[in-house]
Amino acid sequence: MATPPSRRPGFSRKAQYGIFAGYVLAVAGALGGLLLLAISLIDPTGFAALRSIGREATAPVAEGVDGGRRAVGGAGSTIAAYVNAGRKNAELQRQVDAYRAELIKARSQEREIERLHQMLGLVQNTAERVAVGRLISTSASSTRRLATLSVGTRRGVRSGQPVRSPKGLVGRILNASAGTATILLITDPENVVPVRRASDGLPAFSTGLADGNVEIRAINAGQNPFRAGDVLVTSGNGGLYAPDIPVAQVLRLTPDGAVARPFAQPADTSYAMVQRVFIPVAPPKAPEAPASDLPADDAAGE
Repeated sequence: MATPPSRRPGFSRKAQYGIFAGYVLAVAGALGGLLLLAISLIDPTGFAALRSIGREATAPVAEGVDGGRRAVGGAGSTIAAYVNAGRKNAELQRQVDAYRAELIKARSQEREIERLHQMLGLVQNTAERVAVGRLISTSASSTRRLATLSVGTRRGVRSGQPVRSPKGLVGRILNASAGTATILLITDPENVVPVRRASDGLPAFSTGLADGNVEIRAINAGQNPFRAGDVLVTSGNGGLYAPDIPVAQVLRLTPDGAVARPFAQPADTSYAMVQRVFIPVAPPKAPEAPASDLPADDAAGE
């Protein structure tokens, strides 16, 4: 049988003192416990006083432990609330994106309805209409300014007929097929439109600049009469375009005229109306003075 290991700590005094102190503390704790038990049995009132003193002594420690527990619990609640807030924010963001898409769609439909109302009013109030169609495409990248209309000869569309929208003059029909027609826009360099200033009737003519704008020049040479903001309308001179159709508004002046922005932009125009060619009515002739019934000699003699 093996010899049991020795419980002696060896020759280390530090270890021996440690073991001795442990025994002393154990015995002291046991004696203290027995003393407290005896006091609780013999003198409950005194034991209650001792218990109160112990509570007072340990209160700061208990408060510190409780504060730490609450801090840990609060941190957990804060983290949980942060996670929940992130999830709710993501859900709200998805709802906002969905509502924004619906709002954009509603505004688009509202603008379309407004354009249809404008076109309906234009069709109802214009007796010289031929057909109404949709602008299918435009040649924005070419030096020529052309557009395609979704109506053609089957609807009575012919070359040379003017085309307008609710906002103003678009151009004239260059050529037409059975179902479509090509519009020569007023911004094309080959399209010359007789115009006048709406405020005082100053005659001028408009020529396309092939960059989305038109050049305005006065018929009478001399000092530049235009000002920024002037509104130009068709004059009706020479026929083709009926008078008083809005054409453009002056943006800036040039040495011999002005640059103006057309009211009817193809990019913003969904529908356009083809009109009959305007034929100006000749003014009535002044009545001739009645000739005398008497011969010239007799009238002189008298």
